[in-house]
Amino acid sequence: MSKTETAAQGFNHTDLYRLDGKIPWLRTIPYGVQHILAMFVANLAPILIVAGAAGLDSTTTGSLVQSAMLIAGIGTLVQLFPLAGRIGSGLPIVMGISFTFVTVLCGVAATYGFNAAIGAIMVGGLIEGVLGLFAKYWRWLISPIVAAVVVTSIGFSLLSVGAASFGGGSGSPDFGSPQNIALGSIALISCLVFQIMAKGKTKQLSVLFGLVIGYVAALFMGMVDFSGFASAKPVSIPEFMPFAPEFHPSAILAVTLIFLVSATETIGDTSALAMVGLGRDVREKELSGSIACDGFVSSVSACFGCLPITSFSQNVGLVAMTKVVNRRAIATGAIIMILAAFLPVISVVFSSLPDAVLGGCTIMMFGNIIVSGFQMIARAGFTQRNILIAALSLSIGIGFTQVSEIFVLLPEMLQNVFADNCVAVVFLVAVIANLVLPKDIFVDGAEAEGAAEHYKEAQAENDGCAEFDAAQSEGTEAAAAKSC
Repeated sequence: MSKTETAAQGFNHTDLYRLDGKIPWLRTIPYGVQHILAMFVANLAPILIVAGAAGLDSTTTGSLVQSAMLIAGIGTLVQLFPLAGRIGSGLPIVMGISFTFVTVLCGVAATYGFNAAIGAIMVGGLIEGVLGLFAKYWRWLISPIVAAVVVTSIGFSLLSVGAASFGGGSGSPDFGSPQNIALGSIALISCLVFQIMAKGKTKQLSVLFGLVIGYVAALFMGMVDFSGFASAKPVSIPEFMPFAPEFHPSAILAVTLIFLVSATETIGDTSALAMVGLGRDVREKELSGSIACDGFVSSVSACFGCLPITSFSQNVGLVAMTKVVNRRAIATGAIIMILAAFLPVISVVFSSLPDAVLGGCTIMMFGNIIVSGFQMIARAGFTQRNILIAALSLSIGIGFTQVSEIFVLLPEMLQNVFADNCVAVVFLVAVIANLVLPKDIFVDGAEAEGAAEHYKEAQAENDGCAEFDAAQSEGTEAAAAKSC
């Protein structure tokens, strides 16, 4: 019997539920693959969307998909095993390319070009990384209700992106054609059917199933672009600095603002993972390291022509369901992602995916982000103050950006940041409202109802109290309730 087999036989399954449990590497593979499947599509979809908006060809898009897999693997390893003890959380967090930046980067790429987007990511990532190292001094600004409305606005901002892909891709000459609508519908229905019919953990593969069915349907309809396969090599190294970065102040400001938004998501994901995976509150050092990893690895991502990276909520959900927190098990998935980055055929397959298929699968994913935001608002609590912050920030953020001419009085640089970016507006309004609104807010009706209820309780407790009777005779229920 080999040494490996002996080690495997001695595998203690309780080690799966410990951060540093000793598990044979061979036995960790299924758990690593499971985490890859939970985030694989979401990791690559932002690249395909932004590359389409920037007008990049299929070969370039394929190389960026390679880079996305490499960066996701590197970022996950940094989270699992922190650098210098400060960059990375040490928690089983899986990193991937962030959807949060899709809207703003599509705008930056369309206005200034993809090179400007890369420059903005480099600068914004460094800023978030530094801020992460000093998170204890500013984290109080991002209250649960602020993080909740930001996540909700991200979902709303992506709906138009998903709809554009569903129709065949923004600017496509056959946008909205029967073929594109049929293809998007096939992918969407496939996702829904799988979600309903599948059992247990396999439900998490519904998006992957929809992509496969949609891709096969596209093959039969002759809608798959095979041009990228002709130049694909068996093995290829992701290219370093494929784009010369350009630095435009308005682009940097817009992207940096979204990095702050991304930091709020990372705070939420890291806190949730510590609670559901380890049964404890997150530690200050873990939060600081998680945000620092988010920023600094995003800057590294830009060096490979890729988009910002962030923690993935899908994998937090997977940890909540399986309770598998072993860092070695998660690291196996990260290593597999890095190895896949050197196999171009994987990148070419995904870059050849028709936009309509991607739209059919992601439109539901974006809707789930909105629902997650609603759930976060509920967890923050439906106090009058929270309701006011949510209503104010969402109505201004989403409403104003639908009528972008309302920002005409702002300088051009600020118009570029806010006019088409509801996430940035929601974030700014929510933070300001959270700072300036009084801690105790009641509407008149709620206050009167509360006073009346308090009065009834006081009446039962203070029967015969002279001060209570005097206040009651004056007809002031609130005063009566407080008199004794």
